[in-house]
Amino acid sequence: MKKMLLMTLFCGLGFFLGAQTITGIVVDANSGDPLIGATVIEKGTSNGTITDIDGAFEIEVTEAAEAIQISYVGFESKSVDITGQSGTIDLGTISLNASAMGLEEVVVTGVMDIVRDRRTPVAVSTIGTAEIQAKGGNVEFPELMKSTPSIYVANQAGGYGDSEVFTRGFDQTNTAFLLNGQPINGMEDGNMYWSNWSGMTDVANAVQIQRGLGSSKLAISSVGGTVNIIMKSTEQEEGGSVGFLMGNDNYLKATASYNTGLKGKWGASILLTHWQGDGWAEGTKGKGQNYFASIGYKPNDNHEFNFLITGAPQWHDQNFSKPISEYYQGGDEINLKFNSNFGYLNGEYISIRRNYYHKPVANLNWEWDINNKSSLATVAYASWGRGGGTGPYGNGPSPQYFPEALTADGYINWSAVQEYNRSIDGGIGNGGSFTGTGIRASVNNHAWYGLVSKYETLLGSDLTLSLGTDLRTYHGSHFRQLVNLMGLNGFDESDHARFNNHIVSNTYKAAPWSSLFNNAPIEEQIDYSNDETISYAGLFGQLEYTNEKIATFLQGAVSNQSHVRFELYNQTEANEESEKVNNLGYNLKTGLSYSFDQNNTVFFNTGYYLRQPYHDNIYLNFSNTVNPLTVSEKIFGLEAGYKFSSEKFAANLNLYRTSWKDRTTTRTLNQGDELPNGDVLANGGYRNTVQNQLHTGVEIDFIYEIFTRFDLKGYLSVGDWAYEGNNSSKYFDDSQNLQYEDSGINVDGVKVGGPAQTSFGLGVNYNIVESLKLDVDYNHYSSLYSRLGVGNESMELPSYGLLDLGLSYTFSVGNGQYLNLRANVFNALGTEYISYANTAIAASNNDAENWNGVNRENEVMFGKTRTWNISAKYSF
Repeated sequence: MKKMLLMTLFCGLGFFLGAQTITGIVVDANSGDPLIGATVIEKGTSNGTITDIDGAFEIEVTEAAEAIQISYVGFESKSVDITGQSGTIDLGTISLNASAMGLEEVVVTGVMDIVRDRRTPVAVSTIGTAEIQAKGGNVEFPELMKSTPSIYVANQAGGYGDSEVFTRGFDQTNTAFLLNGQPINGMEDGNMYWSNWSGMTDVANAVQIQRGLGSSKLAISSVGGTVNIIMKSTEQEEGGSVGFLMGNDNYLKATASYNTGLKGKWGASILLTHWQGDGWAEGTKGKGQNYFASIGYKPNDNHEFNFLITGAPQWHDQNFSKPISEYYQGGDEINLKFNSNFGYLNGEYISIRRNYYHKPVANLNWEWDINNKSSLATVAYASWGRGGGTGPYGNGPSPQYFPEALTADGYINWSAVQEYNRSIDGGIGNGGSFTGTGIRASVNNHAWYGLVSKYETLLGSDLTLSLGTDLRTYHGSHFRQLVNLMGLNGFDESDHARFNNHIVSNTYKAAPWSSLFNNAPIEEQIDYSNDETISYAGLFGQLEYTNEKIATFLQGAVSNQSHVRFELYNQTEANEESEKVNNLGYNLKTGLSYSFDQNNTVFFNTGYYLRQPYHDNIYLNFSNTVNPLTVSEKIFGLEAGYKFSSEKFAANLNLYRTSWKDRTTTRTLNQGDELPNGDVLANGGYRNTVQNQLHTGVEIDFIYEIFTRFDLKGYLSVGDWAYEGNNSSKYFDDSQNLQYEDSGINVDGVKVGGPAQTSFGLGVNYNIVESLKLDVDYNHYSSLYSRLGVGNESMELPSYGLLDLGLSYTFSVGNGQYLNLRANVFNALGTEYISYANTAIAASNNDAENWNGVNRENEVMFGKTRTWNISAKYSF
């Protein structure tokens, strides 16, 4: 107390003898937005102040003052030297860089709609470079988002890249994913295939998750939310890095990168990665590469160009959900890693389910500062996807057709399969009559070209107008080709409308690099073959008004999406083209935020979408016949929130309500699934369902700097996600033939399955010493329901929690070079849990027939138990 009194007296004496005034404005280095409530202190004293709503400050300091210290939660502190200056000193604009808690080291291209500060009226969470690099490695990209309110990640045990992300209860077909402003959801079904982006953790600078309607101006329907993935661009400084990582189940990864730095008007950055591993579950081996090259060109202060190309060729074998009873393999002990999709032939490992894909993506960004009021940002992009997934052809290795198809412990008996094939007359199988067993690939190739352009201009000091266009064209090809005949001589494809007495015998590799150039021509395609062309044109616009208290916007978009389908297997060339279908869509959004002071802000937003149906739901029974019942989906959203931010503490409270009418969903059905009429699917299939849903909920998240180098963060999400009215469904087999149709079942009030409706998490980031950092994260999930069962009911699953640990150490090796060591342990307690369930069979009265209260006949996917990785990265 005496020391504090003496310091106060000393400072007071100093001001009496001679003082000086320091002014300035503190902003976010990435966005330029003012930082409200940043702390400004005369270094070495307790004399300080905080910035106002405009980021401005004014502080009186002694003439002997040498520097002022500026700090803000989530940003790196900065010291500004004022030695030798006197009187009134205006330091101008002072930029703070985001720390690991914020948006860090990000080069934002102009077409991206990034939430810049706490005044933007949307619910948002951001993951920066430091966290991506620390917690990536052998975990999939979606898992980086799991400590975010209302985000649930499932199916990690399915194989490398098979995760699914749910946002506010909606699956990833209903969340908009953008890569540098480029839409990357599939145009046919809206899905995200994370295996196509397996190198994302290496090339992503930041991820921003905007839950709900989001702030995107594009003519896209972000029902669950919008995920902006911001990739690296050309680095300004020369340097590079090499890294090596190893993890559980023989996972190995090597990475190398180099940046030329800006040499005059040019610069370039490259990155190469190779990875391989056996996978957590049995029979889920995988291997892949990632390449990234970016070239920047800045001819003058008004124009900036950046070209990049990236790709992640990979293959991985897959594990699917199955009845819990199968995980016991006929014994008393459960094997959570059991996978029945593989076996051995003469000692050679062979999986019947392999995903392989290569999707090069290129884009060219151009940013033009037209004048001090107007700018134009444009990205032109293209992607060329090649690959598919393997599976059984003919009757498959199924005990339904020959008992010896599986070994006693449930794996594929490939020797028995070959022996069976030798008994087929002439060695010719037939897919239509389920004769003979081979391995085929379902190929999904595409060429996608697009352009997004946004013009922005100031209409006044507080009013901004944005206008833009979103253009896309997509051509996809879908067919099957043979991969392995398993001793057969070929397959009879006389059902092909363009060929008579047709036998196909050529095989093609299920490999990502060869798939770029080596695919079956139409005369060697089997089972089905169809193409489609989808064209999309959208216009969007926004008016935004901001002043020191209010930020409000009015946003609208309109789009037309056209579809033409080409049936190449069941139709002659003259009759291959379908009727052209055009669907109009639009969205309207508005929002407002009001800042009471530098710490407290409230916001509200609402919007309505008329969203076009996906291509896969427009045509009946995978034919050229247009489904007259398919209509545009209707989404209405409401959201309100409160945001608090101060020097040490920041928190958000969000309330939301999303109504969804006429939603069409497609669910994969597996081999042996029973239809409502009692029929059994020999090789799996699909179910298309039309349904209505209502999702409401509350979200809370916070971050608190308890003391220097120690941050506590947490969140709570409580949702009520349920179906409304009646469902109607159509069931198709694996060859896309309609098997059963129901006219509607009452599901009003039935809980939406898939993600956990209640979740909470706590995390700690602790810099033990300057270079030694510890992070601990715990996430708990409850109110987790199965997906709708055959009877259109859902079932509650057991709750569970996961603890993740991380430790990193960085030390300098001189001359601006350093070495970073990192270790991660995920699910450190080894918790056993069900990630999701596809069926809803009630628990048995006999506990021996249940697993943790769940009937063993339910088809589930278990989550991963304990996994780990360790890595070293040398930067120069």
